[in-house]
Parts: sequence; C-alpha cells; structure tokens
Amino acid sequence: MHRIVQTMINKYPELNACAQDTELACGLLVDAYRSRGKVLVCGNGGSAADSEHIVGELMKGFMSKRPVPDAFRAKLGELFPAEGGSVADLLQGALPAISLVSHSALMTAFMNDVSAETVFAQQVYGYGREGDVLIGLSTSGNSLNVVRAMQVAKALGVRTIGLTGRSGGRMKELCDVTIRVPHDSTPDIQERHLPIYHALCMVVEEAFFGA
Repeated sequence: MHRIVQTMINKYPELNACAQDTELACGLLVDAYRSRGKVLVCGNGGSAADSEHIVGELMKGFMSKRPVPDAFRAKLGELFPAEGGSVADLLQGALPAISLVSHSALMTAFMNDVSAETVFAQQVYGYGREGDVLIGLSTSGNSLNVVRAMQVAKALGVRTIGLTGRSGGRMKELCDVTIRVPHDSTPDIQERHLPIYHALCMVVEEAFFGA
C-alpha cells in the first residue's frame, strides 16, 4: 500500500474499507497523466464544491512547490528577457484538470435549452478523449447528471472513478473504480470524501513532482 494511503487510513481507520479502490484510482490517474491525458470532475451541491477543490489541488502546487522545467524557464527568458525569469518563478507545474461545475453560462444555457440531466455529459462529450479520467462525486451514487456523464465517458473510452456512499448506487456498475465510503448519511459521506481525494491528489503529485 502506498504510504500516503496508509497515512489516510491511520487517521481514518474506517477508510481501510476503501484502501484497495483508492489505490486503483491512484493508478488510473497516474496512467492518464503519463499518457498526457487530463482529469474531468463533476458533482452536485457539496460535491460540486469538492469538484472545485480537487481541481485546485491538481492544477497548482499542493504538497510540493512544482517548479517549471528548466527548458520552459529558458524559453520564457529567451522570448521575454526582462520578465521571463520572474514569470517562471510565479508558475507551478500543473496536472491538467477541469471542473465541469464551473461553467455557469454553458451550464445554464444547456439546462434551459436542452436538458439538466445531460449537462455534465455534454461537457464530457466535448472535452473527453480516450485515456482521460472522469471523477464523479455522488453520495448516493445515483445522481442522474453524474450517471449520464459516466455513460458518455464509457462510450468515449474515458476511464471513470466514482466517489460514493456505502451502496455505490448506479455508479458502482458504471465506474472503472468506485470508492464507497462506509456511511449512508450525506454529511458523513462527504466528510470522508475529502481525505480520500486529498490522498489521490498527493499520490499523483508525488509521482510527477516528487515528495
């Protein structure tokens, strides 16, 4: 077991039930980034906030500083001699990730003109490419707009990770990996999703940027 996942379990012993699936999800994410893929994330309500949180941890330094590569620093310096170095100092390595809950104009237009249940599916269809990963958060595992996104992802060859509650709902059958928190209450589930996705982000960050 990865030491970061073990640390999570030491803090939250009940999440030992999620350890194997958390490890599998880490593997999917690392594989996607190694093949130059990206991560899409979606959820509703508190899980929408979690979607934003996950993207925030992936797109900038989380536990590591992530300096940009020397070759890119040199290119900035060559193009902009007076400013390139200082710009490079303020950039951090990014693991490409998009929160599907963030695009308010697109989402409201699509929900008004077409369908609320396929609002995330439309974005997966537009952004998703084979080798990418979709992370869907739903405490019940049955959120219809997340389920539809997972269905479209599977048709595109996008790998899927679900964060749910105990039952897993429909997502249990749809996702390549379903991390099922052993709780039934929405607040209890959401509270345990946070240490899980923190562990996912830390493992992936370490794989590409070191400890």
